[in-house]
Amino acid sequence: MHRATAPSPFGPLTLTEEAGQITALFWGPGGGDPSPVLAEAITQLAAYFAGHRKSFDLPLAPAPGFAGKMRAAMLAIPFGETRTYGDLARDLGVTAQAVGQGCGANPLPILVPCHRILGATGLGGFSAPGGVETKVALLRHEGAGGLLI
Repeated sequence: MHRATAPSPFGPLTLTEEAGQITALFWGPGGGDPSPVLAEAITQLAAYFAGHRKSFDLPLAPAPGFAGKMRAAMLAIPFGETRTYGDLARDLGVTAQAVGQGCGANPLPILVPCHRILGATGLGGFSAPGGVETKVALLRHEGAGGLLI
């Protein structure tokens, strides 16, 4: 397994890669064995945070079953837009709670934009350091911050 750490406005982000596919992104340092795939991920993250990239074109490790359906639903939400847990629950035929749990279990935050999913009457949660403040910062970065006021 390869690891590489990228700088971000939220502190270091560490990515892992196995067999040419990105398997995780987590907050904090810990990378020291970059690969070409991870170098490209770092380049794309830098472009995203600089405002030059709205989506990622990276090989992500497959997610089976419900996790795969959740991932596809999250990836379908365009940059700068949001959906509610209830919207996704309806689309996926599950409860809003299941969608919230799926977001919390997302191993690839930012790359798979779980931050774009909100509660019906509030922000909902966010499992990154900084919690909801980090979610708000990501949404504002994408121009969706006006929805929060």
